[in-house]
Amino acid sequence: MTSAERTPRVALVTGASRGIGAAIAQALAARGLAVALHCREDRAAAEAVRAALPGSGHQVFGADLADAAAAAVLWDEVAGRLGAVDVLVNNAGVYLDHPPLRSTYDHWRSTWQRTLAVNLIGPANLSLLAVQTMAGRAEPLAGTFGRGRLVNVSSRGAFRGEPGAPAYGASKAGLNALGQSLAQAVASRQVYVFAIAPGWVETEMARPHLAGADGPAILAQHPLGRVSQAAEVAAAVTYCALDAPPAMTGGILDVNGASYLRS
Repeated sequence: MTSAERTPRVALVTGASRGIGAAIAQALAARGLAVALHCREDRAAAEAVRAALPGSGHQVFGADLADAAAAAVLWDEVAGRLGAVDVLVNNAGVYLDHPPLRSTYDHWRSTWQRTLAVNLIGPANLSLLAVQTMAGRAEPLAGTFGRGRLVNVSSRGAFRGEPGAPAYGASKAGLNALGQSLAQAVASRQVYVFAIAPGWVETEMARPHLAGADGPAILAQHPLGRVSQAAEVAAAVTYCALDAPPAMTGGILDVNGASYLRS
């Protein structure tokens, strides 16, 4: 089978041990891809997600993406065990509270460093490895897929701001700019880059907020009367990863239930 006849077969999903990442792994596996599930620490949770995936060939990989050396090792390990990556989904991220009027200088500084390292620098490092690998392929894969695809999981906070966690909003805005810059840089090599920007999503991390004192105010933002589901975000990611037309490269899709509308 030539490269041009081959369909996408390997996806690397970061932060795949729970929530949105787990739903993305499920959706991509259901489309027949072998999924490399990345986790930072909770390997048992990632293994549980892997065991529930349809199909075969899925494997778990551990790495702290804030460590540039670990990101490069992760990329090489996935390629060595599963084969060349066709789809990279940069989903892993942290949300750390640091309200400007209530944070000490040390807390503020350390939170910015950790947030940017995980949410922006880590994805940037993996993205470089991905686009260089994909652009180096002799031929594109079957259909309109191209030589490879990247999907970044951003946030509505990149556009509306995050007053309690400004580093999070800034990191996601940077992730959007990174993706759009790469989209322009590698489009001629038929490597395509997309972003999905969710709002509140019903996940383990969000449930305490939704069930707490802020729950009614959060729900009031959503015309649907509910927050988004992880499977809905995963469906948008899968569309971009496998089906979106090449002309959409550089695009950012909102998946926030009309809770924040931008022009």
